[in-house]
Amino acid sequence: MNELSDGGVGPDSPAESSSPALRPETKPSTLRWLGGKVSSLLVFGVLGGLLFWGHHTGWTMPKFSELTGHGEQDEANWCGEHNVPESECVECNPNLLPKAKAFGWCNVHGVHECPLCHPEVAQTRQEPQTAALRLAWTKRPGAAGLPQNNSKCMLHERRIQFVSQESVAKAGIEVETAGTAPVTETVSGSGEITYDQTRTARLCARLPGTIFQANKQVGDRVKQGDVIALVDAVEVGRAKSELLQALVEVRLKAKNFDDLTAAAGSGAISERRLREAEATLSAANIRLTATQQALTNLGLPVPSESLKDVPEEQLADRLRLLGLPPSLAASLDARTTGNLLPVRSPLDGVIVSRDVVAGEVIDTAKVLFAVADVRQMWLNLDLRLEDARQVAIGQQVRFWPDAGQEADGRITWISTEADHQTRTVKVRASLQNADGRLRANTFGTGKVILHVESQAVVVPSSAVQWEGCCYVVFVRDKDFFREGVPKVFHVRTVRLGDKDDKQTEIVAGILPGEVVATTGSSLLRAELLKGNLAEGCACCKK
Repeated sequence: MNELSDGGVGPDSPAESSSPALRPETKPSTLRWLGGKVSSLLVFGVLGGLLFWGHHTGWTMPKFSELTGHGEQDEANWCGEHNVPESECVECNPNLLPKAKAFGWCNVHGVHECPLCHPEVAQTRQEPQTAALRLAWTKRPGAAGLPQNNSKCMLHERRIQFVSQESVAKAGIEVETAGTAPVTETVSGSGEITYDQTRTARLCARLPGTIFQANKQVGDRVKQGDVIALVDAVEVGRAKSELLQALVEVRLKAKNFDDLTAAAGSGAISERRLREAEATLSAANIRLTATQQALTNLGLPVPSESLKDVPEEQLADRLRLLGLPPSLAASLDARTTGNLLPVRSPLDGVIVSRDVVAGEVIDTAKVLFAVADVRQMWLNLDLRLEDARQVAIGQQVRFWPDAGQEADGRITWISTEADHQTRTVKVRASLQNADGRLRANTFGTGKVILHVESQAVVVPSSAVQWEGCCYVVFVRDKDFFREGVPKVFHVRTVRLGDKDDKQTEIVAGILPGEVVATTGSSLLRAELLKGNLAEGCACCKK
């Protein structure tokens, strides 16, 4: 090892580079260099050929028919625009399936080739019956507000053709027969249940004072006239005292007048004195009437005729208990009843709020209790401005609370203005709530029933397509299964009525018994609009 380190031949020595035993190792490296150059040239050659071929062929792949040797024959007999053999294309050769007489736009029903006015355009084997459908149209409210179509559109003249029945099935096109079913036309909006304001009372004291007693709680049921609270008011005691004084004075003046009348019969007094006594009695009666009215204004019933017959020693006790139920007066201290003013319920209902406690000093502006008759509630709906035009007083309303059961009612009021922010119109309905299941301040969705049609024409919602300016359905030709007849679907414009996730009402454009494309109808729409996607509906620009 030391010898190699000191004087041996190293890897960089000239002896190694000129050694005959090591020279053959240089041949493999040369071959690898030549192989890399050749492979690179081949890759560039293939890429160049691909660019040359793509430039001259327009970068299009050959059709299968061309690869099999039938390209010229298939190309010559194929309509690329309508995807059927050109010799069988009804769009290119109208004589293969002559179109029926064109009736154009129907101003009454808002569709092209209206089957209601011209039943002969219907694709049914039997003669359709249209009298009932036309009558239903005339009775339909708000027909002008239904979705509109463009009268200038010409796409209804198109027919979507298939090569065979099998090709329809392979394309995933499913069909269904248009039928009749009960349909309810509605307009909907968000709503809130509130107490009926005509059956809700917010009770205040008629005089300032102190709450002497308040036994009713929220949720308690009360009858009309029930005492809810007692207010200790000084003015009540003063008014009762004035009434007592007026009664005593009237009795005194009346006795004096009776004595003078008896004396006047014997000529002991003058006529003038008798008239003065009569005037004094009338003034006392007027004052008595004023004091009685003051107590009546406070809600205390004053039987003026019976009070005049009460013995004088019982008048004070009778006036002290004035306005208090006997059962309640018996339980109160006689020294405190003179100033008590009862707060009574003006209606049958339920205590829905209480904002007072015994001993609290109150004034006439403070609301002590709120009583509501919950047997009838209000529903306030917010409807769109365009929907509110179709609503009238008396129409039926159905409401679905966010949590609860459906409720029915009738519209009783429609606002004369629109909300400044939401641009909606308030509509109010009365809902019966005899079982008490409706709750105030409950939100939900309400629908106003505009029209109920027992036999409306309906199709699956998937059958209706919007082609840019009209609502259309694709109607299968009535001779679709006849041998040798082109397999086509007709384009029919329609007017839509009420709809949901499953079915859509067709008020014009389709008759019962016609077969329409449902699942896969979007493929027919794409075929209908092919060529117009970039520029829109070219037919409407004519």
